[in-house]
Amino acid sequence: QLQASGGGLVQAGGSLRLSCAAAGRTGTAETMAWFRQPPGKEREFVAANRRSGGNTFYADSVKGRFTISRDNAKNTIFLQMNSLKPEDTATYYCAARYGRIINSAMGDVSMYHYWGQGTLVTVSS
Repeated sequence: QLQASGGGLVQAGGSLRLSCAAAGRTGTAETMAWFRQPPGKEREFVAANRRSGGNTFYADSVKGRFTISRDNAKNTIFLQMNSLKPEDTATYYCAARYGRIINSAMGDVSMYHYWGQGTLVTVSS
């Protein structure tokens, strides 16, 4: 029900925009987020958005470089990634939860019920 796209190969300092289209009721989820999983590492939180209020949350590693946004009419979330670094290389996943998540738990993988298939982002140095 979540379809991520937009990944690819980019040089360090470049930009990419990821999209995640939510089908059906998933598009009305209160909380939608992006996670990433670097090669050989655990999945980690990147950014999240609340439908009500539009609050956004970011991992410290991407603050000031990445922007999460949401188009409720199109049931789509985006992740604009600027000033990319080689350490941003990972498979990026979008996730959704119908209910609200408290601020401190936004980055908890177990809070999310739905996951997209992932899109690979490779940043070359």
